[in-house]
Amino acid sequence: MSTRLPLLLRPLRRPPVAPPCRLGAPCRALGSGGSGPEGLFRQRRLQDDQAGSSRGRSSRAHPARTAIVREVIQNSKEVLSLLQEKNPAFKPILTIIQTGDDNLMQETNQDLAAEVGLSITHICLTPDSGEDEIIDEILKVNEDMRVHGLALQISENTFSNKVLNALKPEKDVDGVTDVNLGKLVRGDAHECFVSPVARAVIELLEKSDINLNGKKIMVIGAHGSLEATVQCLFQRKGSLTMSCPWGTPQLQSKLLEADVVVLGSPKPEDIPLSWIQPGTTVLNCSHDFLTGKLEGGSDRVPSRGLLVEDDVSLLSAALRIQNVVNSGRRWLREQQYTRWRLHCLKLQPLSPVPSDIEISRGQTPKAVDVLAKEIGLLADEIEIYGKSKAKVLLSVLERLKDQADGKYVLVAGITPTPLGEGKSTVTIGLVQALTAHLNVNSFACLRQPSQGPTFGVKGGAAGGGYAQVIPMEEFNLHLTGDIHAITAANNLLAAAIDTRILHENTQTDKALYNRLVPLVNGVRAFSEIQLARLKKLGILKTDPSTLTEEEMSRFSRLNIDPSTITWQRVLDTNDRFLRKITIGQANTEKGFSRQAQFDIAVASEIMAVLALTHSLMDMKERLGRMVVASDKNGQPVTAEDLGVTGALTVLMKDAIKPNLMQTLEGTPVFVHAGPFANIAHGNSSVLADKIALKLVGEEGFVVTEAGFGADIGMEKFFNIKCRASGLVPNVVVLVATVRALKMHGGGPSVTAGVPLKKEYTEENIQLVADGCCNLQKQIQIAQLFGVPVVVALNVFKTDTRAEIDLVCELAKRAGAFDAVPCYHWSVGGKGSVDLARAVREAANKRSRFQFLYDVQLPIVEKIRTIAQAVYGAKDIELSPEAQSKVDRYTQQGFGNLPICMAKTHLSLSHEPNKKGVPRGFILPISDVRASIGAGFIYPLVGTMSTMPGLPTRPCFYDIDLDTETEQVQGLF
Repeated sequence: MSTRLPLLLRPLRRPPVAPPCRLGAPCRALGSGGSGPEGLFRQRRLQDDQAGSSRGRSSRAHPARTAIVREVIQNSKEVLSLLQEKNPAFKPILTIIQTGDDNLMQETNQDLAAEVGLSITHICLTPDSGEDEIIDEILKVNEDMRVHGLALQISENTFSNKVLNALKPEKDVDGVTDVNLGKLVRGDAHECFVSPVARAVIELLEKSDINLNGKKIMVIGAHGSLEATVQCLFQRKGSLTMSCPWGTPQLQSKLLEADVVVLGSPKPEDIPLSWIQPGTTVLNCSHDFLTGKLEGGSDRVPSRGLLVEDDVSLLSAALRIQNVVNSGRRWLREQQYTRWRLHCLKLQPLSPVPSDIEISRGQTPKAVDVLAKEIGLLADEIEIYGKSKAKVLLSVLERLKDQADGKYVLVAGITPTPLGEGKSTVTIGLVQALTAHLNVNSFACLRQPSQGPTFGVKGGAAGGGYAQVIPMEEFNLHLTGDIHAITAANNLLAAAIDTRILHENTQTDKALYNRLVPLVNGVRAFSEIQLARLKKLGILKTDPSTLTEEEMSRFSRLNIDPSTITWQRVLDTNDRFLRKITIGQANTEKGFSRQAQFDIAVASEIMAVLALTHSLMDMKERLGRMVVASDKNGQPVTAEDLGVTGALTVLMKDAIKPNLMQTLEGTPVFVHAGPFANIAHGNSSVLADKIALKLVGEEGFVVTEAGFGADIGMEKFFNIKCRASGLVPNVVVLVATVRALKMHGGGPSVTAGVPLKKEYTEENIQLVADGCCNLQKQIQIAQLFGVPVVVALNVFKTDTRAEIDLVCELAKRAGAFDAVPCYHWSVGGKGSVDLARAVREAANKRSRFQFLYDVQLPIVEKIRTIAQAVYGAKDIELSPEAQSKVDRYTQQGFGNLPICMAKTHLSLSHEPNKKGVPRGFILPISDVRASIGAGFIYPLVGTMSTMPGLPTRPCFYDIDLDTETEQVQGLF
């Protein structure tokens, strides 16, 4: 392996003693040579003239050979310019990893790169760097998406196959990896990188008017990839090629027979140059060939056939630059829409269908890093949690910013029974059908479930049957800790509120100020967030000692009115006894107690902020804007005023990254954010949708769901989430079940945990027909926003063909683009192929999306618009408290925010027992609250619990752990 250095790098190394031939000194050292190829050519002509008397005129740079370098550089420059016209920020980078301080390769490449317009970075390691250190650097560069070419300039003893094949073939611009060599040998040169040195050898010979067909070629002293590539290229030209080491027996006689000799490594001193036949074309790839004895008379090579090494080195450097540009072009092409080469997981559905957790456990998920690679994520764009979950970094949005978005599909539903109608199951079945069965890129984006209902009455929320996210226990329990981060951040802010009230009530202005701006090493200094508060107050000072007493008081005192505090503590557990509590009863709190409450963690405004933010900076700003109370003058008090914004952002810095998982069939899923669907907007995160839309590409699909019925979740998705994201939906999939339609048609009440009455398990065409009024109303609601509707009838085993056909027929009559029965629960994606085809067809229709109302309308008018147009109410009625809140928020400047109605999901009206399509009712607004950080006003229709309780028999009775296998049991 010690002789492998010449295969690429030695041709560009400076010889120990400058020879009297054309070996170019670094062009940057020339005072008048200039940079780029012209400077190098002028330098070479000067050296030719100096060497001409001893070497003859024939050894000067051949005009055709200098022209080819100019041609390569000009071509590369033009290609890069064209690429940058469409991608202005694109600038390829060649990274060179080298050991030692040899800089000839650096300077030659730097000049040519500058001429073309790309960049070069050097990673300089110590001369004694070992194989592992070099490979570590290679692996880092492999994953740097900014780098499009990687070359090595390292010592002979580290130039091993292990090192060479650590390079990514697509960045191997010197063509030294086995992958690139294999493609060349198979005849796929257009799909690989070919050694620039070998290409330079061939092109220089051809530009010297040497016909290679039938010529006898002797390649001496070449090794590894250079030897293989040179032989392959000569053979393609019809040459008879023989390769041998310097110590080959009868070398002299073989040299005498050669028409062309290619020298791949330094000539041993005991082999005279006179062995080379006069008139033979000699092409040298080794610097040392031109030292010492070339000047001597007896050993001189007959010079009329000599092509010296700097012809090879300069052209090979130019070809390397060309390879970098071509690598960048390929990379840009790959960023455009391509169908994923996704290895989908096979299903073997059983009948009867086993429990959800048995199905989940029966499928082995792909390693999440494999899934990430399949869908186009880079290794440095994911953070792996265990084997089957990963966080996806937001940097992917910057990398794919010029990528066209895919189609955007929302899954909503009719007014559900308390059992739910399977929106999550339909969402997963649809993407399984699109990707695993129709070979279309698709992504599901789901909300993260709260653990409270998981242990309470609802159980798991990963879909069901053969349309699930797996592993379902990891989906339902903890995931990557996002909800815990929200809990910590929320409760830190709650603690800050009460603590601030306590300290303001027990300290003088001066004492309070001195503690807020303490002496540190004898100096007082404001923190960044304190400087921001000063600016908000109009105090344009930065020196704490210069504030007046009045300014110190204004700065130090928030004067929070405890009766106006809206920020509650949260917990991700259903606990009815925390719905109303008294805090501050310990003696240490000095009698400052007040009534408070706990909400479920997903009801926190921080969850809504997470779901609506579009960047880390945006999240920080939204967290700072959250209003927690009013002061005694009626002005809002924010998290920023409390000085806690930065700390909240630190707690949330990982939670902002979407979580990557997979379906039972191995298709990708983002699970991110899970805001309450009643007091918040009930949709997964904007960021997950945006990243997914880039990853699927222009012809792909992103399918996300909205909580509860279309009157709640879909309306909020359009009016709140789409305003925040700027994304335009292409299709609404409206989920219905025969069971729910029978309920709306007058069937008996449905109660969770109680067996269904016979009306729901036996055919009843009349109940179905009467109940389709709710389906028709929900289709009309979707049409208000100008988006085509496809109805997905989630089929249960008790549904009859007559009932299914009736629903589909009535749905189409009501204006649905199509209506399709779905069987994904029992057979997986195969059971939703018809739905997938209908969605693809509907997505090709032009979306005429529009918002329901202008946010500049008064708050009351926006509420009225939703109540009348969506719910079908006659009018609204505000309580005195609600009207007072509307007036306050309007006065505080929050009147232009969208509306997030907090209403029961079990009816279009405010009364859960009114099914079908209630009419002529007055919608009562009992209270109005604000989530200023999230960016919406939420009116409360009747009472709205934000902390669920546990039932008589909670789900936790069935949940257990097998202590031997560590498998979770009982999660459905």
